[in-house]
Amino acid sequence: MREDASPDAEFRPATAGRRGEPGMPLEFDDPDGDGVLRPVRARFEEKRGRWWRPASRAGRMFLAVSALLVLGSLTATGLIFRNYLERDARFRIAGTENIQATGLTEVTRAQMLPVFGEDIGRNVFFVPLNERRKQLEQIPWIERATVMRLLPDQIRVGVVERTPVAFTRHGHQIGLVDANGVLLDMPAASMTRHHYSFPVVTGIDPGDSVAARRARMAMYLRLMAELDAGGKHNSDEISEIDLTDPEDARVLMPEQGTDILAHFGEDRFLERYERYQAHIGEWRQQYPHLKEVDLRYDNQVVLEMASGKEESEAADGSDESGRATAGGTAGSTGAANNAPAKPAPNGLSGKKNKGRQNKKHAAPKHAAWKAGGWNDVTARGASGVQGE
Repeated sequence: MREDASPDAEFRPATAGRRGEPGMPLEFDDPDGDGVLRPVRARFEEKRGRWWRPASRAGRMFLAVSALLVLGSLTATGLIFRNYLERDARFRIAGTENIQATGLTEVTRAQMLPVFGEDIGRNVFFVPLNERRKQLEQIPWIERATVMRLLPDQIRVGVVERTPVAFTRHGHQIGLVDANGVLLDMPAASMTRHHYSFPVVTGIDPGDSVAARRARMAMYLRLMAELDAGGKHNSDEISEIDLTDPEDARVLMPEQGTDILAHFGEDRFLERYERYQAHIGEWRQQYPHLKEVDLRYDNQVVLEMASGKEESEAADGSDESGRATAGGTAGSTGAANNAPAKPAPNGLSGKKNKGRQNKKHAAPKHAAWKAGGWNDVTARGASGVQGE
C-alpha cells in the first residue's frame, strides 16, 4: 500500500468509475434524485412491437393475408366435413327401428313415432332435438321428454308420463286428470287393469284455460290431503267432488239410500268433514228428505230439502217453500196463511268464515239447524242466513 493513498482507497472497487470497460453501462442517470445512479437505455433504441400489431405496413398486410388464409381453410374444412356427414350413409336414420324409446306405459309407439316422421332417411346430426322434445310433450300423457342422438344412426327418447289423481266426468264420458288439470284419456279396460280408486271430479272443463284447471285441482289436492292427514282414509268416503266453483268444493257424500251434497267451501276441510260425520245421522232423522248440507257458516249449518218434498217437510214445521226451523227456534208458517218466517232476535246475520256471505250458494228450500253449544239459528230468507 502506498503511503500517500487515502485510507479508503483499498476498499474502492478496482473498476469503480471506469466507463466503457467490459460489463459496465456506458451512461448513468439519477432520475429520482436520490443519489442512486441507474443505467440509461440508448436514446435511439427502437421499441419492439408485438407480433399481432406489427409496426410496419408490410407486416400488417402480411398478418391480414395470413388471417384470411386461416379463416378460409377452416371454412372449407367445415363445409367438406358437413358434406361428408350428409352423404355418409352410416349416419342416416334408416327407419323407425332406429328410434328407441323408454318410459312408455300409457303412450304407445304408434302415438310417439309420428313426431319423428320427417326424420326417417335424414342424417342423425340434423334432427332438431329440442323441437322434437317439445312436440313429444304436446302428447297429453307425456309430462317430460328427453331426446338425444346415439351414434352412428340412432335416436333415443326417454319420457316421464303423467300420474292421474282423479276421475273426470264430461256428460257420459269418464276420463282421468292429473295434478296440473291435464285431461287424460284411457280405455275402460285399462282403468280396470290399473285398479284406480279415485273420486269422480266434475267442473274440470276442457274449454277452460290450463291455469283455471290447475287452480281447481290444487283445491282438490288440498281437500284430499287434509282428509287423509295422520294416516286417515276419510277420502274413501267421498264419491264425487264438484269443482265448478273455485271457492266451494261440493262433495257428494254417499249415505244409506241416498247421496248428500255437502258444501265444504275452500278451506278447513277436515273440520267441516268431522262436523258432517258427527251430525249427519241426527239431520237425516229430523229431515228424511235432506238433499244438501252447507257447512261453510260459522256456528251453524244450512240444510236443504229435496225438490218435491215440500208437503212432507211442512208437517215437520216447514212452509211450502221448504224453509223450516229446527227445534222451534224461530216461527214458521204452513201453507194456510203464507206468512213469512219471523226474523231472529236482534236481527243478526249468521256469518260465514272470512266474515262474508256467498249468496250465489243460497238454496231455495232449506232449514237451519242448531245443536247444543251452537247459536240458535232461523230459516234463511232472501237476505241470507239469520241467527243470534
